[in-house]
Amino acid sequence: MKTVSNKHDELGKCFAQHLSAMTSDISPKQIDRLWQDIVMRYGEPQRAYHTLNHIQQLLIQLESIKHHLAEPHIIALALYYHDVIYDPTRSDNELKSAELATDALSPYLSTEQCQQIYALIMMTANHQIDVLIDSEKYNDAAYLLDMDLSILGAPWYAYEQYANAIRQEYAHVADDNYRDGRTAVLQGLLAHPKLYLTDHYYDQLESQARDNIKRELTSLAGL
Repeated sequence: MKTVSNKHDELGKCFAQHLSAMTSDISPKQIDRLWQDIVMRYGEPQRAYHTLNHIQQLLIQLESIKHHLAEPHIIALALYYHDVIYDPTRSDNELKSAELATDALSPYLSTEQCQQIYALIMMTANHQIDVLIDSEKYNDAAYLLDMDLSILGAPWYAYEQYANAIRQEYAHVADDNYRDGRTAVLQGLLAHPKLYLTDHYYDQLESQARDNIKRELTSLAGL
């Protein structure tokens, strides 16, 4: 338990650093209250993949690509909140997460900052970028979406753990229905000309991701 606690402490410090960098109009106590709410939500029992471990992996990646970003603190907060609401029986998790992020952060951040975070979280619903945003914000959004899909291009053993965790989150769905739904999702991903929007992620992960998805499809066909 100590390891988990320490990991959460590090994530909490990182959250505080990003939020404090964006506003001086917030106290440590207020930051901690926001953080404890995040910890509680990501620790809910229906989660197997969409946990704080997922957020931790994304933030590790953020450290290595943040020099490419115009507004890394905005991206960090969007990452923290993008799965803060997660109920596998619902289809509006991104909307609810975006709304919660806005409600939680609006007392401390500007309207524009909150609108950016809201828009970024909403883009994770279909992994498509709003064509109306400017080039800097497009680049930042592309990196966020690529980070969120980076698990697809992980080594097979890690991908298999991810796929098993997703199945666990959908334990309420019968095998036949899960197979059909998951197959449709994966085939939809393969239909994209590019899974990854940035050269950085495309060069590193595209080929492995497509191989992984095809391998899972083969496995699903055997259910």
